Amino acid sequence: MKTILNFFKKIINPARNEAEPDAVPAVNAPAVRIYARAEHNISRSQISENALKVLYRLQKSGFQAYLVGGCVRDLLLGREPKDFDVVTDADPEQIRKIFRNCRIIGRRFRLAHVHFGREIIEVATFRGAGDAQDDKQVLSKEGRLLRDNVYGTIEEDVWRRDFTVNALYYNIKDFSVVDYTGGMDDHKTGTLRLIGDPETRFREDPVRMLRAVRFAVKLGFNLDPACEKPIHELAELLYGIPAARLYDEALKLFLSGYALQTFEMLRHYGLFQILFPDTESSLALEEEGFPKLFLVKALENSDNRIAEGKTVTAYFLWSAFLWEPVAIRAKEKIARGMAESMAYQEAANEVVSRQNSSTSLPRHITMSMREVWTLQPKFNMRIGSKPSRLLTHPRFRAAYDFLVLRAETGGADPELPTWWARYQEADETEQRKMTRPPRGVKTGKAKRKRTYRKKPAAQDKSV
Repeated sequence: MKTILNFFKKIINPARNEAEPDAVPAVNAPAVRIYARAEHNISRSQISENALKVLYRLQKSGFQAYLVGGCVRDLLLGREPKDFDVVTDADPEQIRKIFRNCRIIGRRFRLAHVHFGREIIEVATFRGAGDAQDDKQVLSKEGRLLRDNVYGTIEEDVWRRDFTVNALYYNIKDFSVVDYTGGMDDHKTGTLRLIGDPETRFREDPVRMLRAVRFAVKLGFNLDPACEKPIHELAELLYGIPAARLYDEALKLFLSGYALQTFEMLRHYGLFQILFPDTESSLALEEEGFPKLFLVKALENSDNRIAEGKTVTAYFLWSAFLWEPVAIRAKEKIARGMAESMAYQEAANEVVSRQNSSTSLPRHITMSMREVWTLQPKFNMRIGSKPSRLLTHPRFRAAYDFLVLRAETGGADPELPTWWARYQEADETEQRKMTRPPRGVKTGKAKRKRTYRKKPAAQDKSV
């Protein structure tokens, strides 16, 4: 029925520009290639049981059902997918009728989330080749898609996807892989290629520039020259993306185990300065000095922790990204006579406020970042009861690890981490000795000696 409706729509509107980004390319489009089960390495044993349940139930209900996107790409590369996305010709309301554990989300494009405890299988309806005049599809003046609830067929859906390696469909009906864009060939050559005209596709959704960097680094693929050419010119389009969405994308960029390579590639294409403008400015001041070395070390440590199966917190990494801007502002305030603790607090507030306009940070993240920063000057206080109080602070461990990074890269006294490591392992008696002031050095306020004024002698009034 949808195919018939699309056919009549084209007859009614024959003047439609076929070169539009959402139109199905008619020229130089590779013929569809179906890879039978024997021609690929995807096995159902590698697919989530819940994803298989969704696929089979959709098929049993009379609908088409495919795995698509990153999960197919990763399975072909022999990797374990993080999640499984399903695409079908059923619309969201039909999907909801089939699955009682389903929830419809999204405004730009409506999606169905089928819940199985903690696992969520995302089910999307085939996207169609609508146009900007369609009530369900809206483009901004820059060419960015604001709303896109136009449904269609698999033949139309494939041209709405971003990269050829993400546009492969695993058909549960016969266990084949369907390839409309030459994605299997790009898999073999390790090429990341955009579907359609790169400039148009980047304008349609500027976040694709960040995705291009992330996939190229993660997969170890080379960016197609036609894909990387417009990035330098179109990078500023990212200023029009909501800061909350850029924060989500930044998390994917830097918490996937390839943070250092991603950082270098983002700077190469001029994208990093849009995500972290203050950080880029501080790096430009001393390219070969402490700021860059410190950040490189932090990203390297993050990648190593992920490789070892350890957790990495977003607030620690963002603390490293923004530390130099905070330190610069704090030093300026201290030079004007402000107390050190107050200077760091005010500097942190200013930097976080500016950063929120680029990547909107959740409140719990910014609070943790401020604590890590404001604890740094307190590591210099090693006399009296202050060290024991600092040791009980909830963010002490993160702040101490941050201090170690600073010391390793020349940003702090290298003796400080050693002293604090000994202090943490010492017993109470040893800790008191370590924090005892040197002889001759008085701490605290000296007691004032009370003096008494003598009463004047009484005068003899009889004289």
